[in-house]
Formats: sequence, structure tokens, C-alpha cells
Amino acid sequence: MDLFITGGAGFIGSNFVRMAIFRGHNVLNFDALTYAGRRENLSDLESKSNYLFVEGNICDEHAVEKALENTFDGKGFNVVINFAAESHVDRSIHAAKIFSETNVLGTATLLEAARAANVPMFIQISTDEVYGSLSSTGKFERHSPLNPSSPYSSSKAGADLLALSFYHTWGYDVRITRCTNNYGSYQFPEKFIPTIITRALRGESIPVFGDGMQIRDWIYVNDHCEGIFNVIERGKPAHIYLFGGSNEKTNLDLSRTILEALAKRTNQPEENFMKLITHITDRPGHDRRYTIDWSSSKQELGWEPAISFETGIEQTVEWYLQNRKWWESII
Repeated sequence: MDLFITGGAGFIGSNFVRMAIFRGHNVLNFDALTYAGRRENLSDLESKSNYLFVEGNICDEHAVEKALENTFDGKGFNVVINFAAESHVDRSIHAAKIFSETNVLGTATLLEAARAANVPMFIQISTDEVYGSLSSTGKFERHSPLNPSSPYSSSKAGADLLALSFYHTWGYDVRITRCTNNYGSYQFPEKFIPTIITRALRGESIPVFGDGMQIRDWIYVNDHCEGIFNVIERGKPAHIYLFGGSNEKTNLDLSRTILEALAKRTNQPEENFMKLITHITDRPGHDRRYTIDWSSSKQELGWEPAISFETGIEQTVEWYLQNRKWWESII
């Protein structure tokens, strides 16, 4: 397949691009290289004939249209996969406008350009946060009501609805994926798990919002990427597909689990790391719990997560230990 991928220099995008390249697909990676998108994440692929990087912003109509002309075989792309997004909730609270511009208007620009270029399929990468917050029981299902709580999740919900409108208006093959919290290699240091690891390694306090009892479900990034491939190969137009890891953890418990793994790997006493946990004022509008029922993806796609939480955390800790230059240069 020939894949037009936006935001492929970011965390999930770069892991997906890497998987696609090594499976023999042709990939054009269109990325604006904002603070969280780093071209060096995929620098080892730039010599490969089936990989092309183009710098550009999905809000720039001309740049998107021009990039879509860069076909590998002259026949056009098989699918556009939109990873490009402003994605950090804390940043959205302090600067909501850029989230609307990139996540909503950028998605509109991309959808129009893809349809005009006759790209037959569009995959919109979304988030479980569009559903809002859960109580202590139950799970979100794909048709649960949208109830976003932050400027970030609101902009993603808007983008999803906009994408689905292209199917209902023009019959354009749009498919939506919504996933729980990802973790793994190349995740920007401001995110929760990399923050724990990198601050612990520098002996700095590890901030935990409020009482730390907020619950999230965690999925290893490669499992998420595998799910996206399944949507391309076996999904249906206008369908929403959910991906989760079935690993519900409180933020406080997750912090302790990572610090235990880090202490073991570095041969240091656990208490040296545990004492770094510092409770700070809670985030405004902080959702208490997220988790999703991904059984429909198993039934319809044959997908299920393959990496256990314990294995995934060990691999993630090891990656940050082995790639200190990568995250130290960012910090």
C-alpha cells in the first residue's frame, strides 16, 4: 500500500511509520515538526526508497495538495492516516485556540484535499477522551455519547464528527479509531510515563495531580499501531473502532510500578525513587476515569493487545535508559 501519513514524526505516528516501512509499504510522512514532532525519530529510514518525508502543516491547503502529488507509483495513495494533532491536555487548558485550529480546521483541510485527490480511504486517529469521564464502574463503548471535558478532547470530538460528515455527505470512506492512553518509545517527555522516568533519573520531583487516584487504561503503542492496520485491511466505512489494553491503573499506582521497574533496572533502592513522588494541585476539569470496551474490535477485526503491561513497561523503561541523548536534548 501507499500510505499518506500526517504527524508521522510524533510519538504514535513514528511508531506506525516504522512498522509500515518494515512491512514493505510506501510511506509519505507529512509533518509540521512542531515541538513534539521530531524528524530524527525516523532519521534511520530516510535512505529507504519506500519512505519520503515532507515538512508541512495540515492547516496549509496548498502544502497538503502539493504533498499528495508525491506518489510512489503514479497511481496515488491508498489511504490517508491522520495522526497530526495537538494532543497535550495541559497545553490545551492554557492555549485552546491552537487546538481548534490544528485538530478541527486542519482535519477539514486534510479531508477536502484527500477527497479531491481521490484517495479512497481516510483514517482519523482519535482518543477515548472524547467520551468524557466515567464513574468507578462501566466502560465506554463506541457509540457512547460524546462528552469531552477539555479543549483538547473537544477539538478531537469535533474532528471526528467532521470526518464522519464526509461519509454521510459524499459517501467518502472515513474510519475512526479511538484509543486509550498509549506508552512506549519516542513519547515526548512532557507526557506522564516519560515524565516519571526522566525526572526520576535526574533525581527531580515527580508531579502527581491531586490525590493520584485518577484511573487510565494503558496500551503499548505497537498494539495500537497493529489495530490501525487491521482497520485499514478489514474495517468498514463510517465505523468507529476502539483499542485498549485492559490495564486500568491509578496515576499513583502507575508511578510506583514504573519506579519499581526503574529501581530494579538501575540497581538502586526503591525508596530513592519513591520519595520523589510529589502531589500537586489538580488539573482543572480533570477526568476521573477512562476505559473502553474494545470487544467489538476483537469481534470485527480479530484484534487484541499482544503486549502485557509488565513487558511493555520494562521495554519502555529500557528504551529511555538506552536513549538518554534523545530525551535530554529535548529537556
